[in-house]
Amino acid sequence: MANRMILERLELINFKGVKSFVLETNNGNTKVYGDNATGKTTLFDGFIWLLFDKDSQNKKEFSLKTLENGKEVHYLDHEVNGTFWIDGKRVTLRKVYSEKWTKKRGSATSEFSGHTTEYYIDDIPSKKKDYMDFIDSITKEEIFKLLTSPSYFNEQVKKLDRRKTLVEVAGDLTEEEIIKSNPALEKVPAILQGKTVEEHKTKITVKQKKINDELKVIPVRIGEVQRGLPDLNGLNKQQLENDVEEINQTIDEKTTMINSIRNGKSVTDKQMKIQEIDMQLIDIQRNHDMNSKDSLYKLKARLQEEQSNVSIIQSKIDSLKISKKYNDDSIKKLSQEVISLRTHWNEINDELFEHNDKCECPTCGQALPQEQVDEARNKALSSFNLNKATKLEEITVKGQQLNKRIEMLTKENESLEAQYQKLNSQIEEKQAAIQTLQEQISLNENSLTDILDNPEYVSKLKEKQVIQQEMKDIQEMAEENIQSIQREIVELKAKREAVQAEIGKFAAAVQSQKRIDELMEQEKELAAEYERLEEELYLTEEYIKTKVNLLEEKINSRFKYARFNLFKTNINGGLEEICETTFNGVPYSSGLINAAKINVGLDIINTLSEHYGFSAPIFIDNSEAVTKLIDTEAQTISLVVSEADKALRVVTSNESSYQEVI
Repeated sequence: MANRMILERLELINFKGVKSFVLETNNGNTKVYGDNATGKTTLFDGFIWLLFDKDSQNKKEFSLKTLENGKEVHYLDHEVNGTFWIDGKRVTLRKVYSEKWTKKRGSATSEFSGHTTEYYIDDIPSKKKDYMDFIDSITKEEIFKLLTSPSYFNEQVKKLDRRKTLVEVAGDLTEEEIIKSNPALEKVPAILQGKTVEEHKTKITVKQKKINDELKVIPVRIGEVQRGLPDLNGLNKQQLENDVEEINQTIDEKTTMINSIRNGKSVTDKQMKIQEIDMQLIDIQRNHDMNSKDSLYKLKARLQEEQSNVSIIQSKIDSLKISKKYNDDSIKKLSQEVISLRTHWNEINDELFEHNDKCECPTCGQALPQEQVDEARNKALSSFNLNKATKLEEITVKGQQLNKRIEMLTKENESLEAQYQKLNSQIEEKQAAIQTLQEQISLNENSLTDILDNPEYVSKLKEKQVIQQEMKDIQEMAEENIQSIQREIVELKAKREAVQAEIGKFAAAVQSQKRIDELMEQEKELAAEYERLEEELYLTEEYIKTKVNLLEEKINSRFKYARFNLFKTNINGGLEEICETTFNGVPYSSGLINAAKINVGLDIINTLSEHYGFSAPIFIDNSEAVTKLIDTEAQTISLVVSEADKALRVVTSNESSYQEVI
């Protein structure tokens, strides 16, 4: 990291409305005078943008283009150049922000399509990454901003980040140092168990809230249980249990009486007699059915057999009909083919020989001799006759084959007809037999006798009915006794349930009291746990107070004017971590005048520059409020409001110059 950075020259071209301006510092402290809106802050914006693509308020999105009547002026390059001395070496940085115009295919005009930024180091074009890496090699962006603006630390850095920076500068405190300064905190390490104080405070807060919620609910739960406690006044548990035992014995005795009545010997004997008669009735029924229905069953079996035979014969007849129809269709088709062959035979047989006797030599065209003509004619006639005979023979052979097939099918049909007649006769015979069997079955069914016509069966049935009536009379008398005893048993059971319900009150009372004791014990444990957590919370807050007091002393010792409050005590007694800068007891954020804010900011920059081992140009805005700036080793560029200066006036440590911002 470089040790010192000095701004020698800063040039703005078309930057935030400034058409052209050059700030020359002669490498020393510089004051820039100007009325409001003359461009003083724009110099600081250009300086920061050149390095970090942001303005002096740390905003990345800001308008740096030239406006006319509220609208952007196109086709302008916006540029900032800076010349610096860094550890004795002269470095020039340049950045150019330009519009990008693109002409689409087929279009005569160019269209605005965005912006480009060009980077230069010592007038050599550079890629953005290389440019930013170079800036980063000088110092980190956040450190640079801390060292170039007196207001940056207190107005733009977040509270926790300010605390972090101060602790980094002063050096954090060890756990041993804090406990050594306050021995009462020796339990804190065991309490934290490796967690941070904030983590443990959060954990305690969550636990305490949970405990409080539970403590609120416990009395309600105890009240609910107490309201449900049964009333045991006038109840004797032992006496109630004895009553239940006596009732159970009485119920057992009544149940035995019912079983004795139901199992009476007279009823049992009659039930056995009825069973014997039932067996005899079954035997009589079986013998009756065997005698009267045996022949009927045989007739029905023969009828079923004959009907099955008719179905089989009918199936054969249907098959014969299909075969005969197929043969008839084939004979018809073959007969048509025979007729067609006969016609064709006659056509060929009627064909006559034809020959051209005017024969000439194919070479010379002269007529051939008569003997050659006759020879040719005889040869052609012989060929004609042979071909004709061959065709007739083929037709004759094919016709004979067809006639044989017709003859064979005709004979097969005759055989099928004979079979049909035979099967048809068989069906007629079977149907006659079926009719006879059906008549015999009808006669048999009409001649069957009902079982109730059997005297022996009717006699046994009457005997059974007499015994059933006798048993019914006995059972009705017994049932009356049984029902009376059962009513007594029902009453005894109801009485037992009532007594058992009273006994149950004792168990419910024990259970309810047990639940109340558990809730009270839980309440006691929760209260003890809450007190323990309160002690831990107190110790951790004392730890924080001790640490903060030590840190404040350690941090404040590093600064000449600035002082820092790192925590405040809230109304509820809890500690809140803050980071408030003060000067002579006045908070930076409320009540501190601008001059004090600037000098406090410079004091902070001095300490941070010493810590980081680096100084950079400090831009002091509104420095007219300060009668005297505190001493600083860094280069200062003071921006002074001067109503008389309608154009920026630059005064360096050894000369003065006027420049009008165009």
